[in-house]
Amino acid sequence: MSSSPPANPMNAPLRLGVCYYPEQWPRERWAEDARAMREMGLSTVRIAEFAWSRMEPSAGRFEWEWLDAAIDTLASAGLQIVLGTPTAAPPQWLVDAHPDVLPVDAHGRIKAFGARRHYCFSSPSMWAASERIVTAMAQRYGQHPAVVAWQTDNEYGCHDTTLSYSPAALSAFRRWLAERYGSIEAMNEAWGTAFWGVQFLSFEHVGFPVGQPTSALPTHAMDFRRFTSDQVVRYNRMQVGLLRRHAPGRPVLHNFMGLFGEFDQHEMGQDLDIAAWDSYPLGHVDTAATFLSETERQQWARTGHPDISAFHHDLYRGIGHGRLWVMEQQAGPVNWADWNALPLPGMVRAWTWEAFAHGAELVSYFRWRQLPYGQEQMHSGLHRPDGVRDVGGEEAAQVAKEIDQLTAALSATMLDTARADVALVLDYPSLWMAQIQPQGKDMVGFGVAIRYYSALRRLGLNVDVVSPDADLSAYALVVLPQSLHVCDRLTERLQDCRGVIVAGPRAGSKTAGLAIATPLPPGPLRSHLPVRVRAVESMRPGRAYAVRTDAGVTVGHSLQWRDLIDLDPTPQGQEVQVLERCEDGWPARVTSGRTDLHATLVNDDLLQQWMQDAAHRAGLQTMALCAHAPGLRLRRRGALQFATNHGPGAAKLPVPAGVPLVLGSATLPPGGVAAWVVSP
Repeated sequence: MSSSPPANPMNAPLRLGVCYYPEQWPRERWAEDARAMREMGLSTVRIAEFAWSRMEPSAGRFEWEWLDAAIDTLASAGLQIVLGTPTAAPPQWLVDAHPDVLPVDAHGRIKAFGARRHYCFSSPSMWAASERIVTAMAQRYGQHPAVVAWQTDNEYGCHDTTLSYSPAALSAFRRWLAERYGSIEAMNEAWGTAFWGVQFLSFEHVGFPVGQPTSALPTHAMDFRRFTSDQVVRYNRMQVGLLRRHAPGRPVLHNFMGLFGEFDQHEMGQDLDIAAWDSYPLGHVDTAATFLSETERQQWARTGHPDISAFHHDLYRGIGHGRLWVMEQQAGPVNWADWNALPLPGMVRAWTWEAFAHGAELVSYFRWRQLPYGQEQMHSGLHRPDGVRDVGGEEAAQVAKEIDQLTAALSATMLDTARADVALVLDYPSLWMAQIQPQGKDMVGFGVAIRYYSALRRLGLNVDVVSPDADLSAYALVVLPQSLHVCDRLTERLQDCRGVIVAGPRAGSKTAGLAIATPLPPGPLRSHLPVRVRAVESMRPGRAYAVRTDAGVTVGHSLQWRDLIDLDPTPQGQEVQVLERCEDGWPARVTSGRTDLHATLVNDDLLQQWMQDAAHRAGLQTMALCAHAPGLRLRRRGALQFATNHGPGAAKLPVPAGVPLVLGSATLPPGGVAAWVVSP
């Protein structure tokens, strides 16, 4: 194997890459592809994450020559390589020899070989085979100078494969329960099996929380979610440990997905050096039907919603300890949504710069060339199947030139990322709780969190999306949009916080076991907010209550959900003030000291006003960005203020007089990006 050093230093502040599959193309084409990648301005290539059957065509028999040649060809062109472990696609010989590898769905049907992600995280056979292939790869390429990072697997849980109902998963779940509770009596007590008289006789009698005539015990379902998350994290930890042993000094990452919360990604992030994610703005708009209206999906169909990708950049930057990569950036139409729009011209460039504005070190496009066969043949790339550069490729090349110009004019320290002024707390167990007991069909998923995030962004504020474990002491404003469970650690962090706290509906409403909180909700938050939730109401789309001030002025509408709260008798100095009420008299927003409680979800304009009030009390300056440009967003990185315009019309930027732009123009067209230097 060649020992050519990588061409570009890994500490370059902004880098571009691409996903490439040499096994899918004739070998004589590799060198020309590599040369063209460098010519386009790309520095990094991810390969091999689906090539297990090519590396190990039969158990224990490895064929490396093709991969050696591919790595050497790319390295000889001056490209750095991110090597993916290939466990997302187990080979057929493994499945044939060990059928326990295959996952089983909730109806007992085996998910068969013939696509990808056809494995169960609890399968001992899959675990052993994964150890073998990851060890062999890391031993062979762990010291290769061109292999600068490793990606574990690919998109854990994609295609609804986190939860498996296989015999191996059932055995592992029962062991997990025995370790968690110690005795079946303790488990029955924790699960509340006295309800409907469903006491379990032993751990061996526990099944999956599916298939019953009606819903399973909530704590049963919640424990199965926690167990499954632990299995995914444990499996990834095994791979990370092998890579650290045999490929020391190389960062390890995983490519997470958007709008996906089936396992605790904060917990997995503790084992990683970098968090990467796969950014498909148009696909995410089309699949976000649970919280975007049809009008919104039409509005952002070709540009992407202004806040969904940004939300994930800020989320995964936190999960990656401040290090964010975009491992797959949409470069044209995708193939996996119900409808797959063509990006507005300029948007591939805009999405790239938006990722950099939120702290990304690398943006890697999917993919180098559209493949004319297979399940993803309708998924575009930087080039058409005939090899001609597509629109996305032209825009990627433009970004590469702009990076050279920008970095030549600025010092690297001017692009350092820093903590934002606002923290938005997101915890995965609360997402599972809302999924298990939604109480309102549209209360599941990321919708509530993204609505709050969007309100903050429309005010021009930078946001860190953080875990309940994060240190909150230095943030001016802390927002809990959907923290159904406020764990002990988060309670401690909130006590240390000196900023303004905003809690959304349902905050503190559930225990860790998914029971109603004791004392009544908001549970642990009652030390901040002396109120009690006496009842809740979810509202069908189209139902609403007017929200009014004490003077009777209607300022907005209560939608989707509301908590009906009573004010507790309060000690002197801890008064609760009702700021607005619903038309039938129930409080809509209350405040006590430095903490606000939103007892209801409200329309976007009113939510933005509420968040502006909280920001001003926290000493933060805000801007009315969207008054005339609904798609304009700002994000500061180091000394640069970036602006992205998702449209639909042109946007005039809030550039201070006399300050020159280092990117773009002061009036941005839809799909436009700009940047200027700001004062410290």
